[in-house]
Amino acid sequence: MIESGKRAARRSASSHGEAGTRPCCASAMRAVRVCAACRLHFGMFSFGQPGQPEFGGVGVMIEPPSVQVDFLPAPRFAIEGDLADRASRLVRRLAARWNLPDHLPCNMVIRGPREHTGLGVGTPLSLAIAAGLRRLLQLPPIPIEQLALDSGRGTRSAVGTHGFQHGGLIVDTGKTGGQSLGSLGHRFEIPAAWRFVLICPTELQGLAGKEEAKSFALLPRVPKEVTERLREIVTEVMLPAIQSNDCLSFGNSVYDFGRLAGECFAAAQGGPYASPRIEQLVEWIRSRGIAGVGQSSWGPTVFAATANQAAAEQLAEEVKRYSAAGNLRISIGAPCNHGATVVDR
Repeated sequence: MIESGKRAARRSASSHGEAGTRPCCASAMRAVRVCAACRLHFGMFSFGQPGQPEFGGVGVMIEPPSVQVDFLPAPRFAIEGDLADRASRLVRRLAARWNLPDHLPCNMVIRGPREHTGLGVGTPLSLAIAAGLRRLLQLPPIPIEQLALDSGRGTRSAVGTHGFQHGGLIVDTGKTGGQSLGSLGHRFEIPAAWRFVLICPTELQGLAGKEEAKSFALLPRVPKEVTERLREIVTEVMLPAIQSNDCLSFGNSVYDFGRLAGECFAAAQGGPYASPRIEQLVEWIRSRGIAGVGQSSWGPTVFAATANQAAAEQLAEEVKRYSAAGNLRISIGAPCNHGATVVDR
């Protein structure tokens, strides 16, 4: 078993060995670094419609926040970092699927934001580890669909997976019964000057894992006319706004899309947002003249799209004054218009 933990002591690890695989040698191995952006998810197109693509949706890649994974030569395998326990489970999964050597003489060091806040941390973490291991062990590249399948990602949304490969704004058209990953419908570069202010109540966290699956099972199907309206907002307003560098129109489309998509989750979260506090925060920011405000995924992160760094910093200061008595983590993310980087060090 591969063992790990925060600031883990170095421990040996074993997994299923691959017959004929050249043993790894710490002196022969190079260091590898993988950096992957996180994502904001504006909402899904549909679920529960017989014969129609499931899930889909729209989101953007931003950095910061991001996930960084370093693979450093070491006598024995160990994982360090706040996400070490989750990473350990993934390495065991990949070792079994790829028939990896019994011993991986490397130290994996992980840096990333807190999980379950709506930033999709699990996808860049999993794909970064998978891509990094293949680079480290000099295994041949595999398509992103296979990398996601082997890593256990893309069960519902494919925004983060396609974003890992391409960056930018991602439109996931959804998945049919025979697909393991939703299809990439559109990919657009986000204007480089735009910024996203992120506001996250520190005492809350979003749904994930079994709780998320249980909530989906209880949700009523999305009406066909709602799905059509959501797609219309994206194709007729959101995408043209990006192409014309119109942050105001983009923001209005993001708000309209997110609120309508959020209503489809009301049975699980009590309304279009995960809590009354989040809804109040969204509407307060809108009252300050910022159009593009929404909840990312299940929350609790609220995002606000601004046209430049100065506008983002001004809003961040206003939120700090507004939340003087609250527990909010405030940060600013820039568009990430490129895929994850995997480099030798």
